[in-house]
Amino acid sequence: MSEQAFRFGRARHLIGIAGLPDARRDSVGVIVLNSGLVHRVGPFRLAVDMTRRLNALGYPTLRFDFSTIGDSGASGESQSRVQQIHADADDAMGLLHRHAGCTRFVLIGLCSGAQNAHAVACRDDKIAGAVFMDGYAYRTLGFRIRHYLPRLFNPMRWWRRLTRVRTANEASGGEPVFRVAPLPQSVVRVDFAGMIERGTKLCLIYSGGINTYFNHAHQFRECFGRVMNHPAVSTRYLEEMDHTFVLVDDRKRLIDHVEEWLCRNFPVANAGVPA
Repeated sequence: MSEQAFRFGRARHLIGIAGLPDARRDSVGVIVLNSGLVHRVGPFRLAVDMTRRLNALGYPTLRFDFSTIGDSGASGESQSRVQQIHADADDAMGLLHRHAGCTRFVLIGLCSGAQNAHAVACRDDKIAGAVFMDGYAYRTLGFRIRHYLPRLFNPMRWWRRLTRVRTANEASGGEPVFRVAPLPQSVVRVDFAGMIERGTKLCLIYSGGINTYFNHAHQFRECFGRVMNHPAVSTRYLEEMDHTFVLVDDRKRLIDHVEEWLCRNFPVANAGVPA
């Protein structure tokens, strides 16, 4: 396996690191997207550790910066941000196609990276799979019962609330720092159904770091309905982990799960071949 730095894109404005192992030319390519404004290494080098692990298994990978993030510049095109995301992702797939022969791809994104992966996977038939980490989620009735009921019968919590000075976070409504700007829930449900209908495999991994709006494994189905029971969908709630997977052991467990899902759904021996 060799890692190579590339300047690529329509205006040669994108910067990325590709891992190009000796694999079959039809291997599925794995592309890791930016998490917010964090550049291509990912939070606490999560993207680096993940792509190198997958390289060792034989998967071609690319971690790159979207336009105007990290080391990537602007394309100079007159496009909306959504159009730019789609164009940059297409450039990234083109790079792995030229250098590794990939024709089908798996996108991996955390937080806003999951949002961008969702947008691309909805429209591009080259996307064979997607890993959404702490992506779209909605406060459901089940969430509210699990969140508020234990607090209702906790006298110490009531005493603290009555006696302490409200913090700035409470005054603003207590919204989490890390939050993906939501599409309407009904739209996301339709999007997931459409992805699965096209044969896209989905892996949803949510952490305890977003427990102000997602707090139980049951909430996958509460949010998105019966489509979460489809064989093409894998869900995992990692309650004990924080949003950026700051601990080394947490990152290892996360990567273990992604590796297992990828090897099960896209084994290198026949990766890229539609099921």
